[in-house]
Order: sequence, then C-alpha cells, then structure tokens
Amino acid sequence: MADINGRIGYVTRGMAGITLVFGAATLAAGASVLLGRDTGYVVHRPLLIFNTAMGIAYAAASVVIWRDVVRGRRAAAVILALNVAVLGLVSYLYRTGEAVAIESVRAMTFRSAVWLVIVGVLVWIGRQKEQSK
Repeated sequence: MADINGRIGYVTRGMAGITLVFGAATLAAGASVLLGRDTGYVVHRPLLIFNTAMGIAYAAASVVIWRDVVRGRRAAAVILALNVAVLGLVSYLYRTGEAVAIESVRAMTFRSAVWLVIVGVLVWIGRQKEQSK
C-alpha cells in the first residue's frame, strides 16, 4: 500500500512539475511576442493575450495539483475546457478567412491535447488513490 502511494506521489509531483514548466514556457512565449518578437506570421492579438494569461493559470494549476489532486484535477479540467473552447473559436475564425494563422490553430490543438493528457493522468491518480484505501 505504501509503495503505490509513493508512486502516486511521484506521478502527482511530476504532473505538477510538467504543468509548471508548460505554464512558464507559455508565459515566456506570449510575453516575448507582446514585447515585440516577430513570429513570422499573423498574430491574433486576443488569442495572444489569452494564451499569455493562461500561462499564469497553468503555473497556478501546478501549485494546486501539488497540494490537492482533486482540486488540481478540477483546475486542469477548467483549463482544458477553456482551451478547447478557444480552439473551436480560432478554428472557426481560420476557416472563415479571419486573420488567424494556421500556426495558431496548431498551437491551440497542442495545448488542448497536453491538457487532455494532464486531466487523464490526474483522473488516473484519483482512481489509484481510491483503490488504495
């Protein structure tokens, strides 16, 4: 029993670390473009601001995951839902010819996929904890 709880603890801390690094990378990339870095493609400013703010949310979620997996899972699910909603909007704008680059669609797809995996792992952790009781 202690062995499974130890492994769950390592996985939980690993997920918290991954979300922290992902948040820092997202924040750094967004901030650099906001400060003038040229991306080489059209940047949809509202999406840039959303993603930069989400970098902060990703980092905050890492702290929540570290402290409480159940609340962390909820935070991750909200982040996933927001990313999927924005992915839908960005995809729609791209398909209708708005000034949204395909790179933005791909980046939102990647972010959504990463958070889907994070939520999946956190659900698995929760189930493992329940089974070990």
